[in-house]
Amino acid sequence: MTHRLPPSSPRPAGNERSGPDDSGPNGSSPDGSGPGHLHRGLQPRHIQMIAIGGTIGVGLFLGSAEALHDAGPGLLLTYAVAGVVVFFVMRALGELLVYRPVSGSFATYAEEFIGNWAGFATGWSYWLMWVVTGTAELTAAGIYVQYWWPEVPQWLPGLIALAILGVANLAAVRLFGEFEFWFALIKVLTIIVLLVMAAAILIFGFGPLGESASLSNIWSHGGFFPHGMAGPLLALQVVVFAFVGVELLGVTAGESKDPDKTLPSAVRRVIWRIALFYLGALAAVMALVPWNQLDPHVSPFVLVFAKVGIPAAAGVVNMVVLTAALSSCNSGVFSTGRMLLTLARDRHAPAAFGKVSRQGVPAAGILASMAVMLLGVAANYFVPEEAFAYVTSVATVAAVFTWGMIACAHLRYRAAVRAGRLRPVAFRMPLAPVSNYFVLAFLGLVLVLLAFDTESRIALYVAPVWAAMLVAGYFLTRHRRAAGPQDAPPDEEIAEPSRSR
Repeated sequence: MTHRLPPSSPRPAGNERSGPDDSGPNGSSPDGSGPGHLHRGLQPRHIQMIAIGGTIGVGLFLGSAEALHDAGPGLLLTYAVAGVVVFFVMRALGELLVYRPVSGSFATYAEEFIGNWAGFATGWSYWLMWVVTGTAELTAAGIYVQYWWPEVPQWLPGLIALAILGVANLAAVRLFGEFEFWFALIKVLTIIVLLVMAAAILIFGFGPLGESASLSNIWSHGGFFPHGMAGPLLALQVVVFAFVGVELLGVTAGESKDPDKTLPSAVRRVIWRIALFYLGALAAVMALVPWNQLDPHVSPFVLVFAKVGIPAAAGVVNMVVLTAALSSCNSGVFSTGRMLLTLARDRHAPAAFGKVSRQGVPAAGILASMAVMLLGVAANYFVPEEAFAYVTSVATVAAVFTWGMIACAHLRYRAAVRAGRLRPVAFRMPLAPVSNYFVLAFLGLVLVLLAFDTESRIALYVAPVWAAMLVAGYFLTRHRRAAGPQDAPPDEEIAEPSRSR
């Protein structure tokens, strides 16, 4: 998940499957045996925490400040509606993952159910999203470190962070999972502390906020919609921005142990995590401190912790935000390598990216993506901070496109099931196809609303340029696909879809 760059100092993943040992279509292997296979090294605890971490990020800890200022308590409704959309997107993705758990995830499903062009566009757009995101997060990490050590050059912490995360991702997928586990745990514990603290203050009247804290603060200061419906509507783009990254769970499918169980379990809990970590946390903040007393330039978590009397509140939240930025960059390094692997094996990218190292990771794709991230960091050394608002808006458009492709691929999958060409799976998206059309309508609204913000509007100018590049790239690579399917790695078996349970 990405965020707009803050000011210079931070503010305080038919037919029956032949058996459990089948390998995946894009090189995934249940045990990592043999060359050319991704290793299924992600444990259930990794998957669960990756799912949690994908729903919590800098957008909550920092981005919610300005959104609360502009929308007031009505922001809760915006998060609730967007949360329902995210739930439907993840249920659609979860159904497709159970049908076929592969590392290519939504790019593979777009290729299979919509067409070659859709797989090409989805894969490269998702790669672009995470490269841009990783670049932004690396530079932001430098700014967060300067909070404690102002004399440290801004580029140095980002370079060190990328090197450490790169080594971990190149070594083994399990190390990626370990990093994400602990990154997510820090974010979760921060919100749990806030919720417990808020409950104690509201019930027992503890501390400096004991007398003024009340649930009525949520609706007593200008009403639930103090700026009318315009505020919550315009906040949609910011809220969607905050949820970017939740779909990363699909990219882990090819490397998850027992994906038929762990992935549906993680997807089922997404809606509850959104309710707890977003709606619960923001409601707690506004109950403790009325929304009109929050500073749009200061994290509401910093303000609340400071008013409660927690020492070094700004430093604590700055550490949490730094963790969120590193988590996002770690996700970017992981996902870009896997997406280039899928694109290469589908003959949409150079063949070198379709190889897997002895450690069972797509090393060439990871290194290439890291190189682009480094170029981005170097380039942003010479450009103003406002440029990050532009590039992250482009990342949001890429994410909206990816979510839309998931919904469309799921529609085509269900059509194939109804026609009897594929067998259904037990884990299904509720209310389809109505829920699919609801998701698509919502995403269309978000794109329209981008035009009403001067910073995000640039994405609407860049999107056609990127689309033209995708069209040109697709036609340039069509002759490679016409020559035949990409050769599979040695001793690789191609898995067929999961049986229904």
